[in-house]
Parts: sequence; structure tokens; C-alpha cells
Amino acid sequence: MGLKDDLEAQVKKTFRDAWKERNGTVVPQDNDVGLGNDGVNLDATVLYADLSESTALVDSETKTFAAEIYKNYLYCAARIIRFEDGSITAYDGDRIMAVFIGDSKNTAAVRAALKINWAVTNIINPGIAQQYSSKSYRVKQVIGIDTSKLMVARTGIRGSNDLVWVGRAANYAAKLCNKKMSPTYITKEVYDMLNETAKFSNGVNMWTSEYWSEMGYKTIYRSSYSWSIS
Repeated sequence: MGLKDDLEAQVKKTFRDAWKERNGTVVPQDNDVGLGNDGVNLDATVLYADLSESTALVDSETKTFAAEIYKNYLYCAARIIRFEDGSITAYDGDRIMAVFIGDSKNTAAVRAALKINWAVTNIINPGIAQQYSSKSYRVKQVIGIDTSKLMVARTGIRGSNDLVWVGRAANYAAKLCNKKMSPTYITKEVYDMLNETAKFSNGVNMWTSEYWSEMGYKTIYRSSYSWSIS
């Protein structure tokens, strides 16, 4: 079978075959989902953490310094996400995707985001200043969080495949990382489900609402607050 025949056959099969869907209670791993029309449905909250201005970083700094920034940011983000019971689902260059499930998924995701912001301000950037006193570069980052129903499917070819997260939360969380005024953005759906501890600091609301003009003027919330790590 030639390449054209193979592609045509696979496209027809995917469009024709019925889907086998099941509800999931844990975040699936690669081998939990088949390569065919197999889907796992989840109620989930998605967090995207994105290192800002990474193109300028690699253009203006040495490759080893840029690599150190990538490694430290992604390491801190990953450790914090795991500490808050999130599942890391993808690394994509200068960003990390995580999924939270369960009754406290929104509060856990937001707590992780605020802790990542704290780590950037109190650990990573002071570390840069200490090791590289002549450099003015400091890490900036944006985290986006949304919650929705998702279907997890497996895409790619045999021997080279990955899970794809189909649903609003994955898309919105990623798009929120394009915002630049604050380090953390969440949708109204996430905000409405937060525990009071993740909304208020000493009686003051940590979140400012705004309209997301790029997405039909949906209400979203942003915050510059952080959550200290001991």
C-alpha cells in the first residue's frame, strides 16, 4: 500500500468507526487509551504555565543560560503541580500542561499557580541575581486555568503518539497565557468554584475581573498575588 492509499484508508476509518467512550476517575496515561476511536471522559481543570518572552531570551542570551532558565522554571512548576496533586500531561518547549481532577480541582490548580508565581519571585529570580550579578534578565511567566468536561484521545501513529485533550478547558487555559498584565488568569467557571482561601488574602479579594475581548467578552479574573512555600 502506498502512502496516499494508507492516508486515505486511515482518514476513512477514523470518520467511519464508532467511538468507544468511558468515564474516567483518574487522569489516563498513554497506554490507557487506544489508538482507535477510544475516548476517556473527565471533569477536569487544566493549568498551562508559560515562560514569557522566551524568544527574546534565546535571541539575547547564551544557549546555556537560556537552558538553565527553562530547566529551573519547568522544574519548579512541575514540582509544585505534583505537590498539589496535579498530573503533568505535557511539556511543550517553554510551557507545561497539567490536569487536576476531584472535588477540589479548581482550588488546587489555583493554589499551584500562585505558588509558581511565588517561586519565580522568591527563588528563581533571586537565584539569577546571585549567580549572574551582571545580568538584568528576570523570569516573567503567565499561567492560565480553565475547567470543563474533556475527552482524552490518543493521536499519532504506532510508535510515535501522544494523548490529546479535547474540550474547552485545554484550549482556554492555553489561550489565557497570551494575556500579559498579570501572572495568573482564570475563567469565571474556575473562580466561582474556588475555596475562600484561594479567593481572599486577609479579607481582600486577590482577583480582579475583566472582559476577555478575544473570546466574546467572557468574564475572566487575573491576579498578581502569590502563595508562599515553606
